[in-house]
Amino acid sequence: MGVRILTVEDDELIAASVVRGLREEGFTVEHAADGEAASLALQGGRWDLVILDWWLPGRDGLSVLRGFRQRDRDTPVLFLTARDAVSDRVRGLDGGADDYLCKPFAFDELLARVRALLRRGEGRAGTTLTAGDVEIDLATQKALRAGHPLDLTAKEYALLVFFLRHPGQVLSRTRIYEHVWDERYDGISNTLEVHVFELRRKLEAHGGRLIQTLRGRGYMFGDPPGGPGEGS
Repeated sequence: MGVRILTVEDDELIAASVVRGLREEGFTVEHAADGEAASLALQGGRWDLVILDWWLPGRDGLSVLRGFRQRDRDTPVLFLTARDAVSDRVRGLDGGADDYLCKPFAFDELLARVRALLRRGEGRAGTTLTAGDVEIDLATQKALRAGHPLDLTAKEYALLVFFLRHPGQVLSRTRIYEHVWDERYDGISNTLEVHVFELRRKLEAHGGRLIQTLRGRGYMFGDPPGGPGEGS
């Protein structure tokens, strides 16, 4: 499984930006918009990281955090909040947060803190995706094929992560496009095809074809379901 991140944020614009940015980096991200939804999400699943706002409708973030820490002492939590007083930071860290980032913030700094917390909290074993001779470390964002590093763009990386999460599955163009680009596929754009071509080129520099084109159905990562001649 890949890294699962819960983002708790009531500001729609900030939430959309954080969720989109982290998904583009290859993480699986879910969003809760208030304290009660956050508490339910924390009770209902396993998370590798929680990004938590303080001011929330209903239960505030500090209350959510304290309740979570009664059940889970290990999952890293990053407070992302406009409360920038030293006393607030102390309360947040004492309440169980592992890190504290004030708004406004640069996404690059948020991403760096996410990576650091994942390395600290899980280590490599919990953040690695593998399929055949392809391996991705989601915490460091390093991708390898047959031990050779792959120099991927952000979209190529996100595309490869999506393929590695669904090996052997037929993935429609619409499903891939809407997940990796986080917008609806118009049925006309060749953006996906261009990125698949480049990703294939980089993968095949170190081995055989892994991304199959299934005519009229989409793509599949792995051997074609009907054997040679089925894919291309």
